[in-house]
Formats: sequence, structure tokens, C-alpha cells
Amino acid sequence: MDRVDLLEILAPGILATVQDSGRQGYRQIGVAPSGAADSYACRIGNLLVGNLDSAAVVEITLMGFQARFKREAVVAVTGADLGACLNGAPTTMWTAFRAAPGDILAVTAPVLGCRAYLAVGGGIGVPTVMGSRATNTGAGFGGLDGRALVAGDVLPGTRPQAHLHCVGRSIPAALRPTYTSAWILRVIPGPQADQFTPAGRALFFEAVYTASQKSDRTGVRLDGPALETQPGAPGSILSEGIMAGAIQVPGDGRPIILLNETVTGGYRKIAVVVSADLPLLGQVAPGDTVQFQETEIPTAVRRLRQVEAAVDWVRACWTD
Repeated sequence: MDRVDLLEILAPGILATVQDSGRQGYRQIGVAPSGAADSYACRIGNLLVGNLDSAAVVEITLMGFQARFKREAVVAVTGADLGACLNGAPTTMWTAFRAAPGDILAVTAPVLGCRAYLAVGGGIGVPTVMGSRATNTGAGFGGLDGRALVAGDVLPGTRPQAHLHCVGRSIPAALRPTYTSAWILRVIPGPQADQFTPAGRALFFEAVYTASQKSDRTGVRLDGPALETQPGAPGSILSEGIMAGAIQVPGDGRPIILLNETVTGGYRKIAVVVSADLPLLGQVAPGDTVQFQETEIPTAVRRLRQVEAAVDWVRACWTD
């Protein structure tokens, strides 16, 4: 496999983990998919450096991350603009560039968004667990020893020199997501929407929520008005399988948008974020505002096809 020491973590920042496209097919035994919170940015970053779009990357949260390259490699930083710099000089986002041994990549300050993705040619070569390299910190497996990265960690790579020809790859501005601090997320009604009063359902679409400081990779917790349930509705429901994008409303009436780190839930779900908007959830930072917009299923399907068509177009640009 020609595995080599590739990247030394100097500072992990708020949170840095190894992620990929996620661990699929194990929900029935309680294993969450994990994987990149912004799957689109992760996939495009991998394609820019000549990887399969499912390869492992480093997911960086907000600020404070620093790493030193131990081998020459082609690199792309996608996702949130966190002020990424190489040896103190700003890097160009969504573009593949060369890093030499000893070069230091750092994120200096978040501009917009919450998570950036560091993709390296050949991928991050940690072992696979259940078919994925994604870190599940709650269960303690995947990634590097099943945990968040810490200073002194050295991440392996696989034949990074074979990808150097990818330097200079970039994608058009039209395919780069527009991040914001005021998010409008498209949703369809959830399976327990009828357990909320008409006033509660109306308020859900009228309110401007704020992402809580308690948000994490499990879910985006929202501060704002409480949603009213139907008289006599139980405080919770029987736990059932859930998926990323489900919007649960616990007893305090304030929504939680679930991400990729859980597979069951026992709170009623008023709505579900459409699949095309799921990557945006990974970019909602604490303090950002969130509003919900009801969408018809045909519209949601059409938008998802547009996202997949964009990824397919990027993939087709470079066929090695």
C-alpha cells in the first residue's frame, strides 16, 4: 500500500477528526454512519486531489487547527472559509495545491461556516472499521484510535506522490456553495407533525432560531420559541429509527436537528431537512440563525439530483 507518515498534528483546534463518506449498513445494530458533516465539501475535496470521493479527510471545526506535512502532497481545502493558510500565506479554497515537507497548514479565524475539509492526494490511510475510516467518537472506533485528533498525532497517507499531477485543479464558482450566518433550510413534514397544534406548526415556519453553543456533531440545538403540542400528546414517543436531518422536538419544545452520530430517537419529529440541504447542516455555526421553509417532495428530489449532477460533473472532469 506504500503507506507513509503524512501529516503531523501540531494543534487540533476546537475539534478535528478523520472522516469519510460514512459507515453504511449498520444502523440495525445501532451503529451510526458518522462521516463528514458536510458531505458535499468532503466529496469535492477528494475529487480535486484525485481520490475517490469516499476517501478519508480531516474535518476541521472553526479555529485553531495546525498541521505539518511530512511528505510532498497535493492538498485541497474545501467547506467553510476558516482562514486557511500555508506557511502564513492564504490558500485558495476549492483548489488543489502543492504542500512540501515541513510546510504548515493552519486555520486562523472563521469567516463563514463551521467546518473545513483537508483532503490530501491518496487519502488519510487509517484502518477501516466496518468498511469506513470515519471517526465515531461516542463509540470510540474508526479514525485514529476512535478519538478526536490531538497534538503530536501523525496521520498516515497512501502514495501521495502519485497524485501530484492534480495540482491546479479547481471547480467553477457556480459549484461552490454559498455559506451564510442566516440559514434557510428546506424541509418536508415529519412523521409526528400532526402531534403539534396548528399554531405550533405555523410558529415552526415563522420563527427565527439561533444555533446553540451546545450544538455538536450529534445535532444542531436551536434556541427560540417553544412549539406547542396537541393537548394530551405524550411527552415522548417510543424510540424509533431516525436519520440525519430529522428535527426532533423534546419536552422543552425547542427543536434539535440531528446529524450523523445517532440512529434512534424518542422525541416527536415535526419535520425533516431535505437531503440536498444536509451538507449545509454541517456548516451551521453556534450563533447562526436558522429558519425553515416547507418544500414539496418533487422539489426536494429535483434539488438532490442537481447536487449529484454537480458531483458527477466534477468527477468527469478528470478521469485518470
